[in-house]
Order: sequence, then C-alpha cells, then structure tokens
Amino acid sequence: MSKAAPKSKRGIGGWGLIAVPYFWLLIFFLAPFLIVFKISLSQVAIAIPPYFPTFDLAEGWQAFREALTELSLENYIWLTEDALYWKSYVSSVYIAAVSTLITLLIGYPIAYGMARSPEAWRPTLLMLVILPFWTSFLIRVYAWIGILKNEGLLNQFLMMLGLIDDPLVILNTNVAVYIGIVYSYLPFLVLPLYASLEKLDGSLLEAAEDLGCPPWKAFWKITVPLSLPGVIAGCFLVFIPAVGEFVIPDLLGGSETLMIGKTLWVEFFNNRDWPVASAVAVILLLILVIPIVLFQNQQQKMAEKNQ
Repeated sequence: MSKAAPKSKRGIGGWGLIAVPYFWLLIFFLAPFLIVFKISLSQVAIAIPPYFPTFDLAEGWQAFREALTELSLENYIWLTEDALYWKSYVSSVYIAAVSTLITLLIGYPIAYGMARSPEAWRPTLLMLVILPFWTSFLIRVYAWIGILKNEGLLNQFLMMLGLIDDPLVILNTNVAVYIGIVYSYLPFLVLPLYASLEKLDGSLLEAAEDLGCPPWKAFWKITVPLSLPGVIAGCFLVFIPAVGEFVIPDLLGGSETLMIGKTLWVEFFNNRDWPVASAVAVILLLILVIPIVLFQNQQQKMAEKNQ
C-alpha cells in the first residue's frame, strides 16, 4: 500500500502537467477563435457592436437550432469574389516567405559564429542578439523611417561615399518592408538556431576531418542536417508573425504594399465591417495552422519509422 500511493500521486501530477497547457490553449486560443468565428457568420449593422449576431445563446436552445438551419457563409464567399482579399493573402505569404529566407541567410552565419566562438564570449554575443528587445518594437520601426527616407542616413552616407548621385527611393516600397521584417524578426531565428548549433558534437566534425572530408563538405553533411530542428523552429517563428504583420507594412510600405494585416485593419477600424474582418482572420489562421499541423504529423510519422 505504501508503494501504490506514490504511483497515484505521480499519475495526478502527470495529468496536471498535461492539463495546464491544454487549459491555456482553451482559454487563450480556442475561446477567442470561436468568438471570432461566430462574428464571421454574422451580418454587418450600424449598431454597437456593428453586427447582427447569428447565434444568440440568450434566446435559448431552440433559437440556436433555428440559427444553425439558416447558417450562411456569405462573408467567406465574399472573400473569394473580391480580388483584394486573395491578392492580400498571396502577397502576405510571398513577402513573409522571402523575408524568412533572407533572415535565414543572414541569421545562420550569426548563429554559427556564436556557437563556434569561445565559451567566454557567448553570453555577451547572446546579449547583443537580445538587446533590440529592450527597445519598443514601434520605436525600432520608426527609426528605420529616418534611415531609409530620401534625406535619411543611408542615402546621405552613400552620397558622401560617391556611390550614388541621387537619393535611392527605398521607403514606401516592398524593399523597406523586407528590411523591417528581417531586422525585427532576426533574433527569433538566431536564438533557436544557436541553441541547436551549440549542442552539436564537435567530435563529429573532427572525425570527418580525420577521414579526409573537406570542411565545406563536412558542414553540408553534418552541421546542416543536425541543425535542421533549429532552422525549422526559427523559420516558423519568423514566417508566422510576418504573414499577419501590420505595423511594418503600414509604416515602411507604400500604398501598393498589399498585406493581409493592413486589409484586416481597414475592414475592422475604417470600414467597421466586423463580420468580414473576422472571416479574414479565420482564413488567415487556417492558412498558418493547417501547414504546421501537417508538418508535425509528418515529423511524427518519420520519428515512428526511425524507431
């Protein structure tokens, strides 16, 4: 009997550990999503709030069943008929993908250099990567306006060196958006990649070198495959928020910069069309969540095969 009690306690503790993240997701993810989904099935109205609710639980179960029979996906159909929305989705995914690739090309050498540096230097280098987080995100984006505008620091520096005669038009273009996203989200890729590279067993590279493998080949055959978990995690951390980014395209992008975050803001605050804005948000969430779930399932199947 004395041995059975600890097992029971461990079982309760185990269930508690599992329940905490699920409870967190239920309160802060599933519940808000259901509220937004409910609004997306409503009709716009000149009222406060500016929509007629499709489901009103206060009217009872019978009214709820009647509402289900009259369910309409009009707002979602509207998104497919208006080219503005699907172009915004495509443009957002494209800009986020290109920005993620550029961030990876810049962040991998940084993380690799940090992981291969002397151990005494690593805390300082890590602090330098985290240092931008000590400043407000909005202030950092505004700082790029002063750098990229026609009379900004970058154009003045290039003209002083004699590399250009006229100022470059960078601000209010997609190039400025790429710069803002890469700068803002670079630490999100460097940190998980550094954590993955730091755990790399250096003896594997030494063994490859002893067997006559050139350094560049050992890098591609050993370092890159073993760092893939950090690469994938970092790319997700950059790509997912970049797709729905609003501040950077609004401040650094021009009128032709089309991203779903700006479209969502216009529908919600300017047009006050909450149902359509909610439908846009639901579709955006599905675009981000479904590939992640499929990827995790594929990784789980590969892990089961390797066991």
